[in-house]
Amino acid sequence: MTTLLKVLYGFNPLKSFLTPKPDFLEITCRSKHRILPKPKKRFPPWLIKSTRSTRYEDELTSENKTFLKQLVQEKYPRPESGYGSYSPLNLNIVESAVEWSPSYQRAGLIARKIGVYPMWMKDGRKVLTTLFQVADNHVIKYQPPETYKPMITKRKTSLPPSKGSLIIGADSADPQLFTKEYCGLFEESGVMPKRLLARFHVSPEAALQPGTPLLASHFKVGQYVDIRGKTINRGFQGVMKRWGFHGMPASHGVTKTHRRPGNIGSGGKKARVMPGTKMPGHMGNRYRVLKAQRIVRINTKYNVLWVLGSASPGECNSCVQIFDTVLPLKNCNYLKQTPYFPTYYPGRDEELPEELMVDDLHNFNDPTIMFTEDEE
Repeated sequence: MTTLLKVLYGFNPLKSFLTPKPDFLEITCRSKHRILPKPKKRFPPWLIKSTRSTRYEDELTSENKTFLKQLVQEKYPRPESGYGSYSPLNLNIVESAVEWSPSYQRAGLIARKIGVYPMWMKDGRKVLTTLFQVADNHVIKYQPPETYKPMITKRKTSLPPSKGSLIIGADSADPQLFTKEYCGLFEESGVMPKRLLARFHVSPEAALQPGTPLLASHFKVGQYVDIRGKTINRGFQGVMKRWGFHGMPASHGVTKTHRRPGNIGSGGKKARVMPGTKMPGHMGNRYRVLKAQRIVRINTKYNVLWVLGSASPGECNSCVQIFDTVLPLKNCNYLKQTPYFPTYYPGRDEELPEELMVDDLHNFNDPTIMFTEDEE
């Protein structure tokens, strides 16, 4: 009887319908093909949140406010406009005795973009330059390669890290504006809390003592640098402004397609928009690096850099990061220049004049017309 039931069950026509079958749906993942990733809205592990979520009004009298300002000025004096605020912990700066090598990587600077200014070369050619002012830079902290832990990326390697991390701060501010945890970052350097912090990968030989001031003379005239900043946020724009499309014809029966992109080439079996297609979308508000820009002029009194070109990322009054270029045909080794290593020390290195210019840049202080007496 059992054998008969097994045979009948094998010929059951409803068996295939009653057996559950899993359904698989293939969904294309396009996130890893994203061309313009959105900026991260979280703090990096080395940066503590500076401001509080809510501000409390301290009901202080005018006398108490004046007393607090005087106390801050006495603790963190500002002797010169070029140096900003000195570090009371490091009056005697420890200088590095290592000579520069092309394989070493120096730290960069945090500068504020002032604007675009025209200059003239000695051959009469007019050029546009961008002005950057080094905004009270100091070394805050150094992390050696043994303790430095960079951000986790997809690229994995078994080699130990060979570069350290140097945190640079700029634009000193009142300590009452920040949290207690954020102010604790500046105890080692002994400087006022900074509004801006930036991290640079440096070689262990180029490490600087916390509290060391960084000036515009960190670079030399004629040197090529890379500029990193956030582009201007222009919002949602079409393809003509975002990608430079010419648009459709403006006459001969064209109806409502003057500024449209046209065919995007997604027909056939694909029938979808390919990743990376130039289409309307959000424009700007992305970090970009402008490489190999030449420094043509330096003002050592006000810490101002004149960089050739007018296409640096960011708008006026925005802060950017300036560091040595990574292009092999524009670095100091190829140009046979020896930079100040690890930085410029006013007491040790040569005394610099107020204005430094490249040889092919016209100096307006020089006479343009020369008169000579004819010998009879």
